[in-house]
Amino acid sequence: MRCPFCAHDDTQVKDSRPTEDNASIRRRRQCSSCGARFTTFERVQLREVVVVKSGDKREPFERSKLEQSVALACRKRSIDQERLDQLISGIQRQVETSGEAEVPSSHIGELVMEGLRQIDSVAYIRFASVYRDFSEARDFEEFASTVQQAAKD
Repeated sequence: MRCPFCAHDDTQVKDSRPTEDNASIRRRRQCSSCGARFTTFERVQLREVVVVKSGDKREPFERSKLEQSVALACRKRSIDQERLDQLISGIQRQVETSGEAEVPSSHIGELVMEGLRQIDSVAYIRFASVYRDFSEARDFEEFASTVQQAAKD
């Protein structure tokens, strides 16, 4: 593993342990050249999945993009990071174990919306506003009223 500080190729693993959700391994490393310490995470990748976006554009599935979009929807919300990690790991697992080599971005968006709906209604509405391309305040009102009605049921 290359050191992120000095780019030296020789680093040593000082400590390894599973993460809270047992979905990855956390490793503490130390560079033998500059002595800097840093953390890496190792995750199982079951298969290469291609995301089919609108306009038939294709790109490899990247967990980091999923993490960014969920983090943006949850910004300034008091949601436990462990719960978000579990949501993201669950979505990644569903995508990778679907048996499909190509997954529509709309399917991933629906999985995110379903997960956020169960965690936090504000984050759910935020994500939906981008995912469903709300263009007017009325779009927010209508969607929020359906969320509110579902909460009552």
